[in-house]
Amino acid sequence: MSETKKITRAAGKIGLATLTSRILGLIRDMVVARLGAGLATDAFYVAYRIPNLLRELLAEGSMSAGFIPVFTEYWTARSKQEAWELACKVFTVLLGILLLVCALGILFSATIVPLIAPGFTHEGGKLDLTIYLTRIMFPYLLFIGLAALTMGVLNSIRSFGIPALAPAVDNFVIIASIFILTWFLKDPIVGIAIAVTLGGMAQFLFQLPTLYKQGLFFKLNFRINDPGVKKIFTLILPTLLGLSVAQINLLVNTYFASLLAEGSVTYLYYGIRLIHFPLGIFAIAIATAILPSLSAQAAKKDMQGLKESVSFGLRLVFFISFPAMIGLIFLRVPIIQIFFQHGDFTYAATQGTADAVLFYSFGLWAFAGVRIVIPAFYALQDTKTPVKIAMVSLLANIVLSLILMGPLKHGGLALATALSSMLNLGALIWILRKRLGPLEGRRILDSHLKVMASSLAIFLICYGVNDMGIWLMKGENFEKIFYLVLAIFGSIASYLFLQYWMKGEELRFLWKTFAKKG
Repeated sequence: MSETKKITRAAGKIGLATLTSRILGLIRDMVVARLGAGLATDAFYVAYRIPNLLRELLAEGSMSAGFIPVFTEYWTARSKQEAWELACKVFTVLLGILLLVCALGILFSATIVPLIAPGFTHEGGKLDLTIYLTRIMFPYLLFIGLAALTMGVLNSIRSFGIPALAPAVDNFVIIASIFILTWFLKDPIVGIAIAVTLGGMAQFLFQLPTLYKQGLFFKLNFRINDPGVKKIFTLILPTLLGLSVAQINLLVNTYFASLLAEGSVTYLYYGIRLIHFPLGIFAIAIATAILPSLSAQAAKKDMQGLKESVSFGLRLVFFISFPAMIGLIFLRVPIIQIFFQHGDFTYAATQGTADAVLFYSFGLWAFAGVRIVIPAFYALQDTKTPVKIAMVSLLANIVLSLILMGPLKHGGLALATALSSMLNLGALIWILRKRLGPLEGRRILDSHLKVMASSLAIFLICYGVNDMGIWLMKGENFEKIFYLVLAIFGSIASYLFLQYWMKGEELRFLWKTFAKKG
């Protein structure tokens, strides 16, 4: 089977599992949204942002980028026993690092929180609650970090289904725990924080049986003075910033949003969550599936194959992310109304969240593209270049945030993140092209033009539905759901029809891949 077909099949499995996770995540957010957009939710999302950022820095992002290429090299070029011994040594080091970071995080939460959300220092009750919730959720980092390592091992040996489904188990446990814990606890937001930590534990434990079926058992191995371990952590250290630029940009958003009106932090959180729905299902699924292939091609010195895989990844994510961007821009208010405007979540909160979605959406294609290009550098075992570009992008985000937050408030912070991601993607592609040569640019451009032309139908349908007066009325939920579902499925059908009519290469490839076996 060709690498592109392997990538697509794997991405399909990951995407389906991720869809389940995102739906459960949406239900989780709907449960929390019933508390409104105010002091408690602002405190919760700032507290959650801290361990979540460290998860990206120490676990999912850097661990995958540093571990998979080296482990794949051992697995394919050496014995499987050597590869597994390497994994156990990394497990030992990672466990020690995560325990230390969690302990320090809990101990110094009172110092960390004011640095992340300086605006909270003027509201004593809000600051104290954020510190308390941060301490409850810091152990989440330990479990999610070990889950990320387990996911890296399974993905390296081309086992994608269970690792991709693990976040769905995480969300399911969180939802169940919220209903159980909030029944017994006086403050529901505390129960939600405890549920987050329990969900992280479930995500790690859920993957272990699949690992054991492969005959692989994690055990402590203190012989960490190993060239492979050094190589992995040499790759990981600069990756701490490189792959996680999106999370750091969101942290910048949180910092500035804490200085704005109450609810701004919550608006940005729900806004990026809706962006992450298509991003996680498709772009991250493709990126997860493509890294082992890129690593194997780099290990075999197959640079032509690597270029073709990058080109394929970029064409495929744009094929999905651009129409998703159009849909989110014009259906943002209907989507937010139906999913979040319940309980204490008011129409004003819907409008605030819609502003965040609008400006984040402009960068959806760039968020997705970065997820494809950065793994190409890591497959080449180059983590320094993404770091340099990330620093420039981060600086651009800070400058743009300062400029735009005045006139556009929290929407300006979202727009700054989108623009800095476009800069990040453009610079990475330019450098990769200089290193590898042409990346099938004409083929990519032809594909992108067809995607944009096909998306015109999505614009017309979604604009028409959004312009209906029903969205200004209270109630009428059944009718609103009907029109939203009609707009979504009508947009998808029209887009696919126009792609078929224009003989879109990606649509034909996807049809051939999933319509046939083997």
